[in-house]
Amino acid sequence: MGNLMLSRLSEQEYLRGELSSEIRHEYVDGGVFAMAGAGEAHNLIAGNVFARLREFVRGGPCRVFISDMKLHVRTWKAYYYPDVMVTCDPADSQSHFKEQPVLVVEVLSPGTESTDRREKMLAYRTLSGLRPCPVCVNMC
Repeated sequence: MGNLMLSRLSEQEYLRGELSSEIRHEYVDGGVFAMAGAGEAHNLIAGNVFARLREFVRGGPCRVFISDMKLHVRTWKAYYYPDVMVTCDPADSQSHFKEQPVLVVEVLSPGTESTDRREKMLAYRTLSGLRPCPVCVNMC
């Protein structure tokens, strides 16, 4: 997430704007932040994690999403774009964002590491459905 706050909007204004925006923005309690593009290594890592998880959940109720699906963290009044996210709850059927992931993956890079390790980790820890990832242990 970029450090430059672009404006302050309501959640509804943000969601409407994201539908037509050519670039992605994250939202935290009224603040809107433009997201920078990721580098090659970041994309390769996220793609590999996505592919492995997709194979793992194939045939079951879970779905894997990569970087363009928003995650709504209600307790933080935030919308983030995790690098990879897995959701298994059929009630989590919003087409533009998810709220009940079982797994959230952020690929660290120099430009995002402090936000990922601090703000996002604290926000993600409020999500009640998160659980250990058996496949991820074997990926490391």
